[in-house]
Amino acid sequence: MAIRDIRIIGDPVLRTPCEPVTTIDDHVKALVEDLLETVDMDGRAGLAANQIGVGLQAFSWNIDGELGYVLNPRLVEVSEDEYQDGEEGCLSVPQLWYPTKRGWYARVEGIDLDGRPVVAEGEELMGRCLQHEYDHLQGMIYIDRLDRATRKKALREIRRRGI
Repeated sequence: MAIRDIRIIGDPVLRTPCEPVTTIDDHVKALVEDLLETVDMDGRAGLAANQIGVGLQAFSWNIDGELGYVLNPRLVEVSEDEYQDGEEGCLSVPQLWYPTKRGWYARVEGIDLDGRPVVAEGEELMGRCLQHEYDHLQGMIYIDRLDRATRKKALREIRRRGI
């Protein structure tokens, strides 16, 4: 297991949709261990595989002291009638937080390392995390979801900081 370096905005791996996990081998098992160890730090809520340079559909979370992961997640439900518009940040866009509209509740389904079905769901922070990490696997970063004016401000700040 290893704590892996986080890829930063501008790295093409973050904009490339991830491939499904087709074989659960030692490489995938090591990836999950690295995702869990890397997300298990103060201030980290979630981590997608492409954020550590691996283009496979896998992410981990660390919400309220609960660590978890899912392979080949599908976002199957997002509340359409309840939203949250709180500050959101990203390890790949360090130290920049912007109000990002997300569904209050989200549910993903995927598999674990034994190929068994996994369901991860939650409200508020967990719901936000599931949506955020799923977006990463699609090649999206949270700033893509910002309104036009806020996105322009975020991109200007990213350039100013040299991120």
